[in-house]
Amino acid sequence: MRILLTGVSGQVGWELQRTLAPLGEVIAADRSVLDLADSVAIRRTVGTLAPDLIVNPAAYTAVDRAESEPDLARAINATAPGELAACGVPLVHFSTDYVFDGRKPGAYTEADTPNPLGVYGATKLAGEQAVQHAGIPHLILRTSWVYGLRGRNFLLTMQRLARERDTLAVVDDQFGAPTWSRLIAEATALAVARWLDQANPTAMSGIYHLSCGGRTSWHGFTAAILAHLAEADVKQARLAAIPTSGYPTAAVRPANSQLDCDKLAVRFGVRLPDWETALSLCLEHNLPRSTKSSSQEHMT
Repeated sequence: MRILLTGVSGQVGWELQRTLAPLGEVIAADRSVLDLADSVAIRRTVGTLAPDLIVNPAAYTAVDRAESEPDLARAINATAPGELAACGVPLVHFSTDYVFDGRKPGAYTEADTPNPLGVYGATKLAGEQAVQHAGIPHLILRTSWVYGLRGRNFLLTMQRLARERDTLAVVDDQFGAPTWSRLIAEATALAVARWLDQANPTAMSGIYHLSCGGRTSWHGFTAAILAHLAEADVKQARLAAIPTSGYPTAAVRPANSQLDCDKLAVRFGVRLPDWETALSLCLEHNLPRSTKSSSQEHMT
């Protein structure tokens, strides 16, 4: 099986190169091979590469910048998935908790009605709908609060700032489940293998939630990160809690991003561990001593 993988320089895409390898030949397509902002070229490129499966973790993820770059966000998050789906090849597409408004008191299920609060969430929802309307075999995997050991993410930003600053003030009234990119990739490969092994994969097509279990705030996530640094006797900043109103951003974030992942567990036998266990597993690896500047969303 030839697997076309987009977004290979991103957190999830990078990990998927390894986890998808046992399933077939992985065609790792960065922007030089497949520019998702160029809708005209997508079908031509896919036709040339002739994959049997497309896996699309690529996305425009600059949540605040999307408010001032809606056309680019729409091109990558909404138009491109539709063009990929129109190629007629089974597609695994990644989406986000930001399709919800965060007003539900409990965890969101796949049956809950989306209501995005900003351009990023709206364009990701449009991408989901484009894939669904194409009528091809597909899996749409919504995940949340993704972090890892490379790229730009909350974990690496907090580790760096904890060394550089005396105090960190982090939002404590937005809740969700931090999810390690490596576990997303491993769970995806397992679910895809079981999906394609079905006599009728189309019958199992649909939206599935894929995130770690449990619930915490950005402040709670930061506290867990700092606790690990303390165990390693690394200098760290003092941690303070602030409300969302204390750190205004261009895009409004959902107050609750918790996802119910029972559907994935029931249909494919795949469930990620709770976020604290996943973080401990991640931090057992050697972490970079410094990181390049990255997004400082959710904190001051």
